[in-house]
Amino acid sequence: MIIGKNSIEEVNKSQLTEHTAAVGRLNEQLASKGVTSEDIVNKLADFQVAIPSWALGTGGTRFGRFPGGGEPASLNQKIEDVGLLHALNNSSGAISLHIPWDIPSDPQGTMELAKSLGLKFDAVNSNTFQDQPDQKHSYKFGSLAHINKDVRDQAVAHNKEVIDYGKTLNSKALTVWLADGTTFPGQGNFRNIFQNTLGSLKEIYAHLPEDWNVLVEYKPFEPNFYSMAIPDWGTSHLLVNQLGDKAQTLVDLGHHLPNTNIEQIVSILMMQSKLGGFHFNDSKFADDDLTVGAIKPYQLFLIFCELVDGMKNTDNPDLSWMIDASHNLKDPMEDLLQSVEAILIAYAQAMLVDQDALKAAQLNNDVTLAQEIMQDAYRTDVRPLVAESSRIRNAAINPVSAYRDLKVREELIKERGENTISTGL
Repeated sequence: MIIGKNSIEEVNKSQLTEHTAAVGRLNEQLASKGVTSEDIVNKLADFQVAIPSWALGTGGTRFGRFPGGGEPASLNQKIEDVGLLHALNNSSGAISLHIPWDIPSDPQGTMELAKSLGLKFDAVNSNTFQDQPDQKHSYKFGSLAHINKDVRDQAVAHNKEVIDYGKTLNSKALTVWLADGTTFPGQGNFRNIFQNTLGSLKEIYAHLPEDWNVLVEYKPFEPNFYSMAIPDWGTSHLLVNQLGDKAQTLVDLGHHLPNTNIEQIVSILMMQSKLGGFHFNDSKFADDDLTVGAIKPYQLFLIFCELVDGMKNTDNPDLSWMIDASHNLKDPMEDLLQSVEAILIAYAQAMLVDQDALKAAQLNNDVTLAQEIMQDAYRTDVRPLVAESSRIRNAAINPVSAYRDLKVREELIKERGENTISTGL
C-alpha cells in the first residue's frame, strides 16, 4: 500500500478550516509573549525519529500474544509500513533494524525500497539476549560478559557481523544492549563481569568504520534481577569513556528505576559530549514500553528542555532518535503515530521556555518564578504547531485520524491476510 499526496490532501481538506483557525489563535497567544512560531514550526518539520523494525507488529507478554491482521512478515513489508507512517507524519524518515531478526538478504534492493519511500537506515542493533538455532554456544549465562571466552568471542563476532550488515545499508551506528548479569548473589564476580564486558566492547569498537559510533545502552534489571552487567548510566559512561570518541551512552526512558531523574542524566551526559542516542517510550512501573507520553508527559517535557538546552550549549554530537516500544493492545501503527506526536509536542513545548527569564530566576533563587516559567510553556497547547509542521511538509494534519480515514489497517489486511505475525518478537 502507498499513500499518495492527493489522498492526504483530501483528508486534510475537511480539517483545514479548523486547523487554520487554531494556528491563528495560538500565534496570537505566542505573539503576546514575544514568541514567533515560524522557527518552532520549521524545527518540528525537520525533526525525524527512527522507527524500530520490531515495533511494527503486536507485542506481548510471557503470558500471551494477540497479534492483529496485516502485520509485516518480512523486512520489505516492515520498510513499507514505516513508509506509510512517514507519508502520514513526515517525521518518521528512518528505520532501525535488529539483527538477526531483520537480515537484509538483498542490501541493494532494500536500500532502493527505502529510498523510494524517503527513508534511511538508523542505528543497527545486535542481539545476544537470545539463542539462535545455528549458534554453537548459549547465552543463557551471558554473552559479552560471559565467564567463557569462547562465548564472548561468539558474541563479539555477532556484533561485528551486525556492523557489516549496517555498512551495506549506509547505517552509521551500532547499538549494544546486554541482557548479561546475575539473578542470585554469588552467581558472578562483579569486577570480572565489568572487565569482560569492557574487553569485548573494545574488540567491537576496533571493528567500527571511521565514521561510525557505538551506542552503549544500560538497564537496571531484567532479565536478570540481582545485577546487570551495565545497570546504569554511570557504568555505561565508564565503558564508553574507556572505548574512545566513537562511543556514547544511549538512554532508554524505560531503563530506569521509578522516579529516577532522567533529565539530569541527559544534562550531564550532554555536558560530557557522551549522549549518543535516545529511545523513547513511557512506563508506569519499569520497562513497560508504553506509548510515548502516555503516562509521564511532564517528565518527557523536562527531558526535552535539557535536550534543547544541550543541543544549543554543549558540543554533544548529533543524536540518534528512536522509538522503542511494544504494542500489546493497540494497532502498532496507530501507537507509533501517537508516540511521534507526543515527542514533537514535548519538543515544541521545550522550545517555548523563556530561557533568559528562567536563568534570571535561577540566579535569584526565585523557585516560584522558575516553576511558573516552566509550567507556562508546558501548559501551552502546541498541537496546532505540530499539525502545521506536518501540513507544510505535505503530510496529514492529524496522522491518526488520516490513518483511520484512509483505512490503512484494512488495506494491509487485504494485502497480507488476517493471520500474519510480524517477525522478531
